[in-house]
Amino acid sequence: MTSSWCFSSFLLALLLCILSANSSSTPPTKIGKGYRLISIEEVDGGILGHLQVKEKNNIYGPDIPLLQLFVKHETEDRLRVHITDAQKQRWEVPYNLLPREQPPKLKQTIGRTRKNPIAVSDYSSNGFIFSYSADPFSFAVKRKSNGETLFNTSSDESDPFGPMVFKDQYLEISTKLPKDASLYGLGENTQPHGIKLYPNDPYTLYTTDVSAINLNTDLYGSHPVYMDLRNVNGEGAAHGVLLLSSNGMDVFFKGTSLTYKIIGGVFDFYFFAGPSPLAVVDQYTAFIGRPAPMPYWSLGFHQCRWGYHNLSVVEDVVENYKKAKIPLDVIWNDDDHMDGHKDFTLNPTNYPRPKLLAFLEKIHKIGMKYIVIIDPGIGVNSSYGVYQRGIANDVFIKYEGEPYLAQVWPGAVNFPDFLNPKTVSWWGDEIRRFHELVPVDGLWIDMNEASNFCSGLCKIPKGKQCPTGTGPGWVCCLDCKNITKTRWDDPPYKINASGLQVPIGFKTIATSAYHYNGVLEYDAHSIYGFSQSIATHKALLGLEGKRPFILSRSTFVGSGHYAAHWTGDNKGTWEDLKYSISTMLNFGIFGVPMVGSDICGFYPAPTEELCNRWIEVGAFYPFSRDHANYYSPRQELYQWESVAESARNALGMRYKLLPFLYTLNYEAHLSGAPIARPLFFSFPNYVECYNVSTQFLLGSSLMVSPVLEQGKSQVKALFPPGSWYNVFDMTQAISSKDGKFVTLDAPLHVVNVHLYQNTILPMQQGGLISKEARMTPFSLVVTFPAGASGVQAKGKLYLDEDELPEMKLGNGYSTYVDFFATTGNGTVKIWSEVQEGKFALSKGWIIDSVTVLGLGGSGKASTLEINGSPTNANSKIEFNASEQKHLNSVEDEQKSAMVGIKGLSFPVGKNFVMSWKMGISG
Repeated sequence: MTSSWCFSSFLLALLLCILSANSSSTPPTKIGKGYRLISIEEVDGGILGHLQVKEKNNIYGPDIPLLQLFVKHETEDRLRVHITDAQKQRWEVPYNLLPREQPPKLKQTIGRTRKNPIAVSDYSSNGFIFSYSADPFSFAVKRKSNGETLFNTSSDESDPFGPMVFKDQYLEISTKLPKDASLYGLGENTQPHGIKLYPNDPYTLYTTDVSAINLNTDLYGSHPVYMDLRNVNGEGAAHGVLLLSSNGMDVFFKGTSLTYKIIGGVFDFYFFAGPSPLAVVDQYTAFIGRPAPMPYWSLGFHQCRWGYHNLSVVEDVVENYKKAKIPLDVIWNDDDHMDGHKDFTLNPTNYPRPKLLAFLEKIHKIGMKYIVIIDPGIGVNSSYGVYQRGIANDVFIKYEGEPYLAQVWPGAVNFPDFLNPKTVSWWGDEIRRFHELVPVDGLWIDMNEASNFCSGLCKIPKGKQCPTGTGPGWVCCLDCKNITKTRWDDPPYKINASGLQVPIGFKTIATSAYHYNGVLEYDAHSIYGFSQSIATHKALLGLEGKRPFILSRSTFVGSGHYAAHWTGDNKGTWEDLKYSISTMLNFGIFGVPMVGSDICGFYPAPTEELCNRWIEVGAFYPFSRDHANYYSPRQELYQWESVAESARNALGMRYKLLPFLYTLNYEAHLSGAPIARPLFFSFPNYVECYNVSTQFLLGSSLMVSPVLEQGKSQVKALFPPGSWYNVFDMTQAISSKDGKFVTLDAPLHVVNVHLYQNTILPMQQGGLISKEARMTPFSLVVTFPAGASGVQAKGKLYLDEDELPEMKLGNGYSTYVDFFATTGNGTVKIWSEVQEGKFALSKGWIIDSVTVLGLGGSGKASTLEINGSPTNANSKIEFNASEQKHLNSVEDEQKSAMVGIKGLSFPVGKNFVMSWKMGISG
C-alpha cells in the first residue's frame, strides 16, 4: 500500500517547488582546479596520502582545503579508495550497520613527505593496479591481468567533466569509459530502455515514495553500484564499482564518461575485479553481506490485496484458490486487519482475534502461511500502547527536541529512529507482543523511505479531525509550514529528486530532523528502510528461532542480507510488465535476489489477456505475488477462467521446480549468485545478449522467454550458442553453433521455458502447497549438447529443515547432492555424490525417474546397470526412447533422442550410479 499512486495529482505543488529550485543561475560545468597530492606514505597494509585544494571557489559552498586519501587492496579482488576531510570527521554509512574495515584515524598534523611525490605511481594486487597522478590529483584503477583501465578520474580540456570537487554539501568525481562498455545497476529506478544503462538518462539515488510507474526517477531504494561488462576480442570481462554513500546523488552517464554529484558524505569507492559477472556479485556480496536464506514456503505463490475488508473475504480467497486448483502458499493482509491503520493492532470487528486464530490454525495445519504489513509511522494516540511505550523509551526521530510529526495512514505519526539501540529493543518488543496476539509468519515493512503525506514542520490541527475518515487517506490534513531555514533543508546543489528537483524533504522526514547521537536525517535518509530491516530481522530471529521472512519496499546496500523486496507500485500495463524484468534483474546484481513485481499490476486495471501473460512471467519471479490496489477490480488469478488456466500451467511448473529454486536460494546465500539473472551472466562472451531485457535466466541454465506484447501468439527469443530444450515439451529442442533468434509459438496459455545443455535439473511432481509438493518423488532432467559425445552434465540439490535460522551443512538437518552425467563410447552414465545424506534419508525422498535429452543415435538401449548390477527382466523399470524435434534447424540437419527411465527408487540421501549401452554416435 502506498500514497504514491496519486503522485501525479501533486504535480502543481511539485512545479511550484521547481520554480524555487531553479531560480539560481546555472553553475559552470567544470568547477575549480581540483587538488594536488602533498604527501603519501605506506600504512596499515595500504597507502595514506593528503590532498590540498589548488584554487578555492564558492560554487556550492567553500572547498574543504585538506583531504585524506586512503587506498587498500582489502582482498586480492577488492580495492578500496577512501577520500575524506583530513581535519574533521564526516558522515559515513554507519560501520555497525554495514560492518567493514575502518580507514586510518585522521591525523592532527599533516606534513609533507621527505621527498616530493613522483608524478605517477602504482600500487597493485593480483586483481588491480591502483595508480595516481599528483598535480592535479587523479587516480586510475586497472585490471592487473591485461592492464586495461577500468576507472580513471583524470580530466582534460576535451572532457565534459572537470577534476574532483570536495565541499561540505557537494562532492563531484568522474571517470572516463570506453564507448562500448555495457553498464548495469545504479538503482532503484524503472528503466524504459532495458537493463543496460542508457546514455543521458537521469540516475538519481535518494529513497523516495514515488510510484514505480514513474520512469527514470529515484524510487524506493538506493544502490550506488554498477557492473561494467566489456568485450575485448571476443572475451567478456566484468568488474563492479560501489560508491558507498547514503547521501542523495545524481549520476550522469554520458556513454564515454560517468560523473557522480553527491550532496554530502565522503568518497568511499570499492572496486570488484570479477572477471565474470557471477564473480563480481560474489565479491560484492562478500563485502555487503550475503543474501538472507529464505524459507521454502516463501518460494511458493503469494496472494495479497489492499481491500480485503474482513476475514471472511480472506477465507474466501484461500478457498477459491483451492477450488480453482491454483497453487497458493501465503495469504497476506495489507492494513485491512488493523484497528484504525495502527501498527501491531487488530480490527476487533472485521478481524476478531478468536476467528483469525481459528483461521490461522486451519491454514497452518496444511502448511500455508500468513503475512501482514507494518508501516514505520506510529500513530500519535495517547490511548495506543505502542505509542505510549515509544514515548516512554524515547525512540522517535526528533526535530528541535520534540518527536518529528508527520502523517501517514493512521493520521499524525512519529517515526522510530532505528539508529538508536533503544528503538531496536522497543521495536523487537512490539513485534513480540504482536506475535503473541497473532502468530504471523513474516512481516511486510512498507512506506519506509520514509513516506510522509505532509512536508515540513507540522502540528495537529485544533478543532478538526485529521484525517476525516472520508475521501483519500493520503491528503495532508496537518497544519504544516515549509522548513527552509537550514542548509540541510535547502542544500546548494539540487539533486533531481522525484525526477523534478523537488526539495529533498518533500513528502518525507524533514532533512534537518535528527537521529540518535545527532545524526542528521539529511545524511541518514536513504538508510532508513535498511536500518528498519535490520531491526525487524533481529526481532523475528528472536521470536521462535525460525528463519525470518521480511519484505521491504525501501532498500540500500546490504538490505538483501536481511530482506526480500518487491518493486513497488506498478500498473496493470504491458509496459509495466516489461519493465518488471529489468528491475528484477538489477536487484540480483544489488545482492537482493528474492525479488518480484506485483503480478497483474498494483494500480487499476489489467486486462484479462495481460493478466494471463503476467502470471506466465510472474510464476518465474524469485518472489511471486499477486497484489492489487484498494481501488482496483479484483484480480486474483481465479477471477478469469483463462487466467486460471495459465496460472495452473505456469505455477504448476514453478511448483515442480521448487527444489531447483530452493537450491538457487542456497547458492545465493553462499555466493550471492542471483536467482534470476540476465543472459550475459552465463554467456559473457556473447555480445548479442548484453542488452536482452525481455528474457531471463533462473540459475545458469533455465531460460524464460515470455510474451510481453498485447495480441501476440508468438515471441521472438534469442538463443545463445548450444542446445536448449523445452521443459514443457522435452521432445522440442533448439540448437545452434553461433546463437540465433527463433520465433516461438506462444498461444495464450503457453510460456516458453528452455533448459540449456550440460545441465542436470532436479524436479518434483508439484502440488497446490509447497509443503505437499516437497514430499513428492524427485525426477532428474539431464541435458547434453544435441548428438554430442564425450560430454558431461552437472547439477546440484540442497535440502534442509527450511525454518531453521541458518542455511548450512553440518547441523544434521541438511543434505547436499551433486549430480553428474557423461556420454561417450556408446555409454551413458549418471551418478550422484551425497554430502550428509542422513536428513534426506529421514524424509524418505526418492528419485523415481530420469529423462536424458540430446542423445545421439536412436536412443535405444541395451543393458541397464544400477549401482553396478544389471537390471533383470522382472524389473519394474521402464525405458522409453523417442526422437526429438529441432525447431528452425538448418545446421547439419540436427538430430537427437530423448530417453526416459521410470520406476526407479533411488534414495536421495544415498549415492547411486546408473549406466547403459546404446547406439550413440562418436
